[in-house]
Parts: sequence; C-alpha cells; structure tokens
Amino acid sequence: MKHPPHLPNLARRRFLSRSVLSAAALAVPPSLAGFAQTPVDDIPRSPNGSGFESVNWKLAPLPMTDVRLRPGPLLNALEINRHYLHSLPNDRLLFNFRVQAGLPAPDKPYGGWEDPKCELRGHFTGGHYLSACALTCASSGDADLLAKANALVAALAQCQTADGYLSAFPQEFFERLKNGQKVWAPFYTLHKIMAGHLDMFVHAGNEQALGTAEKMAAWVAAYLQPIGQEQWTHMQKVEFGGMNEVLYNLYAVTGKGEYLALGRRFDDQSLFTPLAAHQDELAGLHANTNIPKVIGAARAYELTGEPRYREIAEYFWSQVTTAHAYATGGTSNGEHWQAPGKLADQLGPDDEECCCSYNMMKLTRHLHGWSGDPRFFDYYERVLFNARLGTQDSEGRLMYFLSLAPGLWKTFGTLEDSFWCCTGTGVEEYSKTTDSIYWHDDHGLFVNLFVASEANWKDRGVRLVQETSFPEEQQTALTVHVNSRQRFPLYVRVPYWAGRGVTASVNGKPVSAHAASGSYLHIDREWADGDQVQVQLPMHLHTEPLPGDATLQAAMVGPLVLAARLGSDGLTPDMIYGHYGPHPPSPAPSALEVSGNEISGWLASSSSAPLAFEAATASGKIPVAPLNSFFNERYAVYWKVSPRTA
Repeated sequence: MKHPPHLPNLARRRFLSRSVLSAAALAVPPSLAGFAQTPVDDIPRSPNGSGFESVNWKLAPLPMTDVRLRPGPLLNALEINRHYLHSLPNDRLLFNFRVQAGLPAPDKPYGGWEDPKCELRGHFTGGHYLSACALTCASSGDADLLAKANALVAALAQCQTADGYLSAFPQEFFERLKNGQKVWAPFYTLHKIMAGHLDMFVHAGNEQALGTAEKMAAWVAAYLQPIGQEQWTHMQKVEFGGMNEVLYNLYAVTGKGEYLALGRRFDDQSLFTPLAAHQDELAGLHANTNIPKVIGAARAYELTGEPRYREIAEYFWSQVTTAHAYATGGTSNGEHWQAPGKLADQLGPDDEECCCSYNMMKLTRHLHGWSGDPRFFDYYERVLFNARLGTQDSEGRLMYFLSLAPGLWKTFGTLEDSFWCCTGTGVEEYSKTTDSIYWHDDHGLFVNLFVASEANWKDRGVRLVQETSFPEEQQTALTVHVNSRQRFPLYVRVPYWAGRGVTASVNGKPVSAHAASGSYLHIDREWADGDQVQVQLPMHLHTEPLPGDATLQAAMVGPLVLAARLGSDGLTPDMIYGHYGPHPPSPAPSALEVSGNEISGWLASSSSAPLAFEAATASGKIPVAPLNSFFNERYAVYWKVSPRTA
C-alpha cells in the first residue's frame, strides 16, 4: 500500500485578503490553443500581512500574480499542466462526493486512487485539483480555469453536510480510525480537501471556499473533542498529511485562536521531540508522512515565535538534505528513510518519491525566508531541475518514483486511472512555477533562479525582465524598467556550482562586486529605464558521492545531474505507463565503471548538442545527458569511480 501527502504554498509573510480576481496589470503567456484567457490582477493584500504572524520573513517572494514566465522549460511545464487541468470535467471530479452526499452523479468516476472503492478517494478531485487551479490562476491569469474551479467549489459546498463534514467517503472511516481498525488515512484526505479550499480563498479570492474550510475545521474539532491524548497518540500513527499546517494557515487568515489550538493537536511529538533535541531518528519512518508535519512546525514558528518549532524545522532540513538525500536532492527509498549517511544499498526502482521532493522544496522556502541565506536555493534549484523537471511527460502524466538503479527507466501514471499522491503534488508543482524566482526585502530585489521571466515589483514601481536559456546557456540578462531613475540594490544568487567564476556587467561595463559562491552578487546603483545586467554563470563539471560509498558518484554540470544514455531496447508503453516504478530485471545491472582522479579524466563535452557529454567507461564510450531530459529510455546516474594509478 502506497501513501504520501501534498501541499500548496500560501504566499508567505503576507497573506492575501479576501476579494475577487479582476483585471490585469501584467502580460501573461499566450493561451493554449482552444482556451480563452483573460489576464487577472493580484488579489489585494493587507499592508501588514495577516496581522497574526509573530515572525516576519527576512525575504519574501514576489506574489505569483506579479511574475510571468517567458518561453523555456518552466513555462512549457506550466502550459502542459494547465491543459491537463482543463481536460478534467467537473462532473467526473465530483462523482464520489455526490454519491457520498446522496446527490445525483451524472458522469462516471475516475480510476486509480479516485476509484469509488479506494479509501483515499477525494484527495485529488476535491483537494489537489483545487489547489492546482488556484495556483495556476495566480501564476498564469487563466480566467476560464478560475471559473471552472469556482464552480467546483460551489458544487462541493452542496455536498457538505450540516455539521461541516465534506469528503468522498463516509464518516465511518473516522470511526474505524478511532476504534483502531485498519483504514487508509482519512485525515490525509481531509487535509487535501481543506488545503484546496483554503488555496481557492488565498490565491483566487473565493470566500465560499473559506467558509467550507472553516466548517470542515469545526467538524474536526467536534470529532477530536472527546478523544483523550493516549488514544489520540495511537491514532496519529495513521498518516494525517499536513493537518497541522492547514489549520495554522486557517488561523493565519482568520485570527481565530481555536484553529491555532486545533493545529497543535496534530503536532506529532514522537517526531518533534527527537528533532528538537537534534537527534536523527528518521530511519525506518515513512518519509512523506513526516515532511508535511515539519512544514507545519515551520508554520507554527512563524505564527507563535516559539523557537522549538524553528529548531525542529532547521535540524530536520539539515539532516534530510545531507544524510538522507541523493545527488538530485530527492529523498526516500520505498517511501522510507534509511540510517543517516547510508545510501550505498539504497539504489532501486522506488527511489525518491516525488511527493517528498515537492514538500522539501516547500520547507526550503520557509527556511530561506527566515534567514535570507542564498545557499538554501542551491538545494531548491537542485531539486527543481533534477527531481521535478523531467517527471512530467508531454501530455501531463506524472511520476511517482524517480528510479536510480542502473539500467532502469522513468515510469508515469495515466491521465484518468492513477491519481496518486504524486499526481496531486505534481499538478500543484507545475501550477506554481513562478513562486520562487524573485524575492525582495524593504530595500532590494533578489534573483534566486535563472528562469526566463518578467517580474513586477509593485512596491517600488520596478519591472525586471530576465532573458535566458539557462541551463542551455551559462548566462542570464536582466533588464530594469523604471518610470524614473531610482536607487536600489539588485542581488543575484551566486550558486555553489559556479565557484568564483560569476562575473557581471552593467550596460556592457564590468562591475566590481563580491561574488563568492553561497552569496549574492550585490549591485547597488541608481537605475535608469533599460539598464541591462549581464551575468555569466560558468557551469563546471563536478561529482557528488553517494552517502555511504565514496566510490559511487553522480556526475553533475552546474546544478544538473547527468546520466548515461543506455538505450530503449525492450521498453514498451506498457512498461512505462501505469506503474509506480519500473520492474527491474533480476539481478539488476551493476554501476558503470570509470577511472580517474578527476571527472575530467573520464567525462568530456560532446559536440553533438548543448549539454551533451561522453563518458569513457571500462566497456567503451557512452553518451551522457541531463537526467531531466530522459524519457522512454534506460539510464544510469551513479558511476563506480576508481582512482587512476600512476
């Protein structure tokens, strides 16, 4: 039985206040063929955030409504995903909810985890889908999708009972949970539905969705009220997703203290206590059951200021990213963690569940916001380019695991008969591709990702256009547009992989600026309209050993993990689609053997295409390319490297 969770991303530090989306200030990408698109404006915001935050972020991301993508891999992913969201009829999404509510269900149900016999039904259709629609509306201005999502919210409200219960399965599932009987994660699904409705309020201004979420919270409070702590501790062993986070977020937008108290009930002290004491007891735990709990801890820190919550989040992040992660930044094998620093025997078909990558990126945004440390975005970028891009096919199908054993291949769900947890987090991921490129403080603008895009820093009346084909080209160009000359600092992240090689010029003239890796290139000047900054981002070859075996190494160029191209012999569509992970041959092929004290001794650029390389292995030369470019072919990520003797 497979499990995991989700979550969108409530635009931190400043919560958007209630209002309806209207007309537009920013240009939006061209519509997909057949879809009318009306640009939409940002939702008006409270000038001081929600008013219930105890900790403000040092840096805040520009709202998604103020950022638009230009042609490139992220826009392509957004558009494929947008097309897929449009393709799912509301009546089919609503089928199980209407049956549960005793209402007519005019269409047929979906399959997979949304099948009427699956106990997790409703997690995607009533939750992830709404979150993805809300995020897509904010990041692309798709008014047709907004109307579709608003209609879905209204239909779900008709399915909600008088006491606030809303789900695609009966309340009897919660009785089984209370009685210690086997049941598949009813609070997990409830969390997704609540989060989807809250996202529709925060990102799409839908007040009815907020009302539905509050009624659901009231039902949860009534359900938990008679349950004692000992019984509840036992019940918490059943996955409950990010219930603490969504309740904390509900408190943040309403100021109602009962939601804060209810969120605390979902804090899992069996996880939090060792983390607060800086003890790594993650081995054997189901990874994505627990990452959302820590996101909830991060949110609790922001709302209460209690330092223990921050300790939990920061220590957890540090351990997962250093002792439990692969070169891609992804984590988990068979959905679980291993002993810290011991991944040598953890390469298989079920590596790095995609939900884990999604949620680790969410957690990373919190930690970066608190500190403003650009090194958090070294990790964020690594996961984005290696564990997220490349896990969506050209029609919007999504992956569950990213396999890392040599000779395996990528597998995808189907469009109508999967709806896994990772389908849900995937449609959310590709809906919010604008949410982390640009950040700001009260004085300056920060560029954290190298993505072709346009940003509108409304507080200062500044528009910034980024033109780049990164990572195919090792540079980016930033053009500043202002109505009148003004002074402010512009910060560009200097990634770890560029070393001290980052250089910049303004209007063709070199600038002298500190540019060590793990810092920001800082350009403070009076800007005139049309000023252009050129930043060179040299991408060097380097390796990353697998924790637990220094001779197993991944090859990288810049932030990209490279993989050996091993051909597609024997692969069929039936082997690629409809599977959580591939079914590998037994015994599995061993790692490719190379020899050299430096990566330059066995890997070199090829002239065949950008980002094409060739490896000299013990069995001959093999083509190599970025892992995120692989589809319908076998690959190998880790190489067996032996030092070359004199």
